[in-house]
Amino acid sequence: MTLRTLLATTVALTFVGQALAQDFNDPAEFKKQREQLSMTPQGPEDQPWAQHLGDGMADTAKYKKEGQVTLCFSNAGVFNPWRVVGLNNLNAEAELHKDRLKELIVVDAEGKDDKQISDIEALVSGGKCDALIVSPNTTAALTPAVEAACAKLPVIVFDRGVNTSCPVTYIHPVGGYGFGITSGEFIASKLKKGDNVLALRIMPGVDVLETRYSAAKNIFDEAGINVVGSEFTGSDRAKTKSAVEDYINRGEKIDAVWMDAGDTATAALEAFEDAGLPYPVISGEDQQDFLRKWQSEKLTAIGPAYPTYQWRTAIIAALDVLDGKQVPGPEWVLPQPAITEDVLTKYIDERMPPLHYSLCGCQELPGYPERWGGKE
Repeated sequence: MTLRTLLATTVALTFVGQALAQDFNDPAEFKKQREQLSMTPQGPEDQPWAQHLGDGMADTAKYKKEGQVTLCFSNAGVFNPWRVVGLNNLNAEAELHKDRLKELIVVDAEGKDDKQISDIEALVSGGKCDALIVSPNTTAALTPAVEAACAKLPVIVFDRGVNTSCPVTYIHPVGGYGFGITSGEFIASKLKKGDNVLALRIMPGVDVLETRYSAAKNIFDEAGINVVGSEFTGSDRAKTKSAVEDYINRGEKIDAVWMDAGDTATAALEAFEDAGLPYPVISGEDQQDFLRKWQSEKLTAIGPAYPTYQWRTAIIAALDVLDGKQVPGPEWVLPQPAITEDVLTKYIDERMPPLHYSLCGCQELPGYPERWGGKE
């Protein structure tokens, strides 16, 4: 069986069932991430994308390369606003390193596992890449492709993980459990035993999304809060609103809406507006439309974040590896703040478009704010 056939077979067998096959409810990891949320990061105080939690470091001396280098990036896609902001961050960060970076090759998998597997094969076999950055579309399906790439060149994985330790480092904020803990504990603190929460989710099989839900679900279960539904909406505003409307029309009492990603939070709220119902307690994210809605409607809300500044870190890490510098590893864990009521106004920027993510760390990057769709 060829490698391509093997990888394609892996996609077919794992995509639908991978959430069941993988362990997305790990008590030890839950405990670790809860502790990391309160840790003091190491690194420059005003540059969270260059900070890290913990002391582990990876030796990269064997990857040192003189002269200008070519970085290749296999991107899961730009199928939601979070990823659009992130890709702008990554490209702008690359512009800061023109003296070292000869070329940045970006390939978009369009949200398809099989395309990303082929993309990675082509990048590795093409011979132009000095290092490969990967943001996997889904976890299990991309693991064999990443492992094959690791045998040829240094690989940096970020955002979403894979089931292998072969990358030089895996860059991510604290993680899915941390996101679920932050949002779940907030909602639980605002509800009473027996109240109902509706969970709105993007897609199955992605580790950082599955663990967000499992962490929050554990907290809700412990508090005696009922999860009346768990719906996948694909980050689609119309599907999100429709899903909420279905529950409202069935007469379900919804006291809170929990979301594993907040880019459609305002669409969920519109369903309550149209039904003439009071707003629920809600967890969104750090995108501008949600923050503005929160402020104007005085919502009971929290904005947990999976900061897009990590897209900057991916470029920094790849260049550090090719400089032979030690980098945090085997995981580069970034701080993962949340927006709360007391700091809400700090993150609202009327110059920026509705779906801009405020914890981008991009305010000093080339082209801000116009590159991100903002106005001077």
